[in-house]
Amino acid sequence: MSDAVLAIGTRKGLFLARSADGGPFEMQPIQFSTIAVPSVAIDTRGATPRLLAGVEYGHFGPSVMYSDDLGQTWQEAEQPPIAFPEKTEATLARVWQLTPSPSEPGVVWAGVEPGALFRSEDRGVTYRLVEGLWEHPHRPLWEPGGGGLCLHTIVCHATDPAVMGVAVSTGGFYRTSDGGLSWEAANQNIRAPFLPEGAQFPEFGQCVHKVAADAAVTDRLYLQHHFGVYRSDDFGGSWHDIGSALPSDFGFPIVAHPSRPGTAFVLPLTADMDRTPVGHRYRVHRSDDAGETWQPFSAGLPEGPVHAAVLRDAMTASEAGVFFGTRDGEVHCSRDDGETWSLVGRHLPDVLTVRAAVL
Repeated sequence: MSDAVLAIGTRKGLFLARSADGGPFEMQPIQFSTIAVPSVAIDTRGATPRLLAGVEYGHFGPSVMYSDDLGQTWQEAEQPPIAFPEKTEATLARVWQLTPSPSEPGVVWAGVEPGALFRSEDRGVTYRLVEGLWEHPHRPLWEPGGGGLCLHTIVCHATDPAVMGVAVSTGGFYRTSDGGLSWEAANQNIRAPFLPEGAQFPEFGQCVHKVAADAAVTDRLYLQHHFGVYRSDDFGGSWHDIGSALPSDFGFPIVAHPSRPGTAFVLPLTADMDRTPVGHRYRVHRSDDAGETWQPFSAGLPEGPVHAAVLRDAMTASEAGVFFGTRDGEVHCSRDDGETWSLVGRHLPDVLTVRAAVL
C-alpha cells in the first residue's frame, strides 16, 4: 500500500497524520494553533498533492490556505481568496466545504456561509461566486439551521462536469445540469416532520445534514437528513427512505465507499434532542446493498459509555480507510471497511472535519 495522509480540522487547529506502506498513522505537530479549521481537502490530481484548509482568523476573518509540500509551508492568495461581490451586500462568515472536481483539472469548489457556492480554476488559490445559485429565487427564503446558513456539501458528478449538487442548511438539496448557470430544488419525497401537517414534503426548506455520491454507481446519492436517511438513483430527482432498519435515522455524516458499489456508512445518534451515540456506544453502520440493510460495527471502538457526537464532515471514506472524529477529540480509523477500528489520536480539540487520501 502507498503512503497516506490524514487531515483533521478542529476547533483549535489542523492536525496531519501520515502512514507509510499501510502502517499506523503518526500524528504530526499542530498547525494553525488556536485557529478553527472547519474545512480541508486533499487534492491528489496534480503531480504534487495540494492541501487546502479553510481557516478562521478571528478578527481577520475566514480564508483559504494551500500547501504543496504536505503542510510544511502554507500560502495564501495576495487578495482575499473568497469574497462576495459588493453588489451582493454579503460578507463571508465561514468556508464550510472545499471540493476538488473529479472531472475538471484545476477546478475546486467552495461552499460557504451565508449559503453560496464559489468556483476556483487555479486549484483553490482564488475563487469567484457562482451567481446562478446566488440569484435563485429560493435563496432569500432559506432559513439558517443550528450551525448557520451554510452550504456544507458539494457533490460533483463523476464524469459530467456540467452536473453537480449542493446541500444548504436549511434550504435542502439543489442540482444543476448546465455547470451552475441554473439550479433546481431536488428534494422530492424528503419529509420535513417539523412542518405543519399537509406541508411536510415541501419543494425546499428541508434540513439536509450531508449528501454523498456512490463512487461506483453513476447518479446514486445517499442523504442524511435531520429526520431520515435517503437514497436517490437519479442524482436527486427523487428520494426514498433507507433508514428504517437503523437504530436511529438521526445523525450528521454519511459517506460512500470509494470503490465498492452500494456501500455507505453512517453513525447514528440517538435523536434530535439527544445528540449522543445510540446506546452511548460508537457504532458505525455499513450498508452493502445501497441502504436496504445495515450492519453495525464497533470492534476496537471504546466499550464504555461515550457521549460525544460526530459532525457532518468529521467522517470520511477513501482508499486510505474509513475515519471519523468526535467532538471530544478522538479520531478512529478502519482499514477493513469499518469492521475493526484503531485509535489515531485523542485529546484533540473538537473535530470539525476529516479527510484522507493515498498519495
